[in-house]
Amino acid sequence: MATTALRADAERNRRRLVDAALAVFSERGLDAPLDEIARTAGVGNATLYRHFPARRDLIAAVYAETLAEIVTAAERAAAHPDAWTGFHDHLVYLCGVQSRCRATSDLLTAAVAGVPGLDALHDRAYHGLQQLIERAQAAGELRADFRHEDVALILMANAGLIERTADTAPTAWRRQLAYTLDGLRSPGRTPAPPSPGVDRVMDAMRERGRRFAGEPAN
Repeated sequence: MATTALRADAERNRRRLVDAALAVFSERGLDAPLDEIARTAGVGNATLYRHFPARRDLIAAVYAETLAEIVTAAERAAAHPDAWTGFHDHLVYLCGVQSRCRATSDLLTAAVAGVPGLDALHDRAYHGLQQLIERAQAAGELRADFRHEDVALILMANAGLIERTADTAPTAWRRQLAYTLDGLRSPGRTPAPPSPGVDRVMDAMRERGRRFAGEPAN
């Protein structure tokens, strides 16, 4: 009986920590102080680190389900009979997710490595998005010079806009995104400057991911 009670108590503490992390991360982002999460959960720091030895473990516990929902959304968009609508609606969906939660916005513009379950979901989300891009380009609807890394750049820009207008114009991102999407239609009137390249964009996302995981910057 004592062992069962201890396990139940440990599970309650874990649930409190996950709920507290969701609230704190949503308001302050993925780099919110872990001490604040422990205080919000009503437990000590030792309890937090016993359940989640590293920040990335806590991030995975809180946001694995959110990433799974994003993967499902990409699959749903790929099944849409119109290739442009599938791509368009998924990008609107991603930007909308950013507008509702600061931490999810961080997650979409960072690569938090080292958590197998989270890494696998990121890979599935990546390939799902790539499928949407290729499908829309094959249909002649999305300009041919658009690249996967351009989505990351759009999401980074959207994150900044949301942060600056959250209190005064919380729907401003929709107007900006409408102009962006219109500019992505094929064939495109003005050639885009060269892409910085997927490697450079991924480096930027990994750097943010290291910061959120509490690792030293390179």
